[in-house]
Amino acid sequence: QVQLVESGGGLVQAGGSLSLSCAASGRTFNGYAMGWFRQAPGKEREFVAGITWSGGNTDYRNSVKGRFTISRDNAKNTVYLQMNSLKPEDTAVYYCAADRGWAQLVAGRALDYWGQGTQVTVSA
Repeated sequence: QVQLVESGGGLVQAGGSLSLSCAASGRTFNGYAMGWFRQAPGKEREFVAGITWSGGNTDYRNSVKGRFTISRDNAKNTVYLQMNSLKPEDTAVYYCAADRGWAQLVAGRALDYWGQGTQVTVSA
């Protein structure tokens, strides 16, 4: 059974940092792009950051550029999201996802695999 399991969420004050991890199991993700999405209460799920299989290409939503960094360790089948200078508007459930298509991942449509999500809460 394929699973993506997120960890590292929690409560932090504005200006603080959190590091999320997403561990994949059940198969290898050779050739898969991976990414992070988030969904705040009452809002649609949105793309946050993505990284290609090689790690040679990354993309971020504008509001997190310069504050968030995505990385991956293919030997560990794990993708990370380092979040610095957090703001209350970053509060959301954060989801990990994987797909063979880079453009499809960034678009967040019909992706192959999704995690269950981890809550990130940033207090003012």
